[in-house]
Amino acid sequence: MPPANDPSVAAAPQPDTAAALRDAVDAVVARDPARGDRELLGALFDAGLAWVPHPVGLGGLGLPAALQQVVDERLVELGCGFDWMRNPMGVGMIGPAIARHGGPRHHALLRPMFTAEDVWCQLFSEPGAGSDLAAAATRAVRDGDEWVVDGQKVWTTSAHRARYGLLLARTDPSQPKHRGLSAFVLDMSSPGVEVRPLRQMTGGADFNEVYLTGCRIPDADRVGAEGDGWKVAVTTLMNERVAIGGETRPRGSGPIEFAVAAWRSRGHSESERLDALMRVWIDAEILRLGSVRAKQMRNRGAVGAEGSVLKLAQARLVQRIMSLATDLAGAHGMLVPGYDGATDAFTDAALYFLRSQATTIAGGTTEIMKNILGERVLGLPPEPRVDRDRAWNELDRPNVAGARAGSTNAGNG
Repeated sequence: MPPANDPSVAAAPQPDTAAALRDAVDAVVARDPARGDRELLGALFDAGLAWVPHPVGLGGLGLPAALQQVVDERLVELGCGFDWMRNPMGVGMIGPAIARHGGPRHHALLRPMFTAEDVWCQLFSEPGAGSDLAAAATRAVRDGDEWVVDGQKVWTTSAHRARYGLLLARTDPSQPKHRGLSAFVLDMSSPGVEVRPLRQMTGGADFNEVYLTGCRIPDADRVGAEGDGWKVAVTTLMNERVAIGGETRPRGSGPIEFAVAAWRSRGHSESERLDALMRVWIDAEILRLGSVRAKQMRNRGAVGAEGSVLKLAQARLVQRIMSLATDLAGAHGMLVPGYDGATDAFTDAALYFLRSQATTIAGGTTEIMKNILGERVLGLPPEPRVDRDRAWNELDRPNVAGARAGSTNAGNG
């Protein structure tokens, strides 16, 4: 298989029908069915089957986005479906933004991103800029062919294991807040990058604080034009919300299966609890079907407010389901692994219950999702803004002094 940027790939005939795409998937999988996931993912990328709407050489074939679903469904049929969580920030969110706004230097990073050889993180949220992301205060100052970056990011998923990060930084504080931002690819091993874990109530540490002190980034690693950071961020976030709310699962799988398992294993017969279970089951099925539709729309290149709708619905539903599951499990539902009396049948439900508390925050708070839907879908008047068209350095900003000792502000990661 020639490398992704080999001219022979660009000259290769492009399958333009669903049947031809299925045949192409079959050919890649059949070539070496015993290969590891990473090798198979790389072969799919080289064949243009990673993101079929992307240009040839960037993991795609330049085909209509709707045909990506044909590829994904065929992989599942062959037992080769891949969980996007292998590299959630990269595959589901940053990859499309890099392909759209980046240059050849950035495009070369797409293949190891898709295979998860290089894990990515999203360096957006800050102690004073979570839901109001455009208020980001991390500064990038030009110094010749480099940018010197100082600031703090927070709630950064996978920063502790990421090779690269997509960084949003303020390059021109004299501009209004949305227009003075630029985006960069940051090598997380660069001098001046410090990652600190944020311990969660589950006992894990999937989120992190990231401190940038005199960190130097080549201008060649800027994504898009100077001042276009907000455009890059919006592309990333719209894909993030569809990915979070639009993940499609088989009927009865995902969080709802914990509630069903608890009902069956504990032998409940009360009509009230059965009614509660059926209510969340119906809502879970509505959400699943909505996610299928959103995926179809995304595959057609129509990424819009449906991601916010699904993210909003999913966040509250997961909390309702896991609350019911722990209730059905009784005392066992209060125990996580490591405690005396904990049983394998219910410890996952207990952990998911704890994790579910973050669903109304991660990826955009519930309040922000409602604002987006109210303004962009329902056409409601926006909230009064005193910062519109004012220079960022003239605005009153929250005092986050001492955040280094332990931030409690939540953002998008």
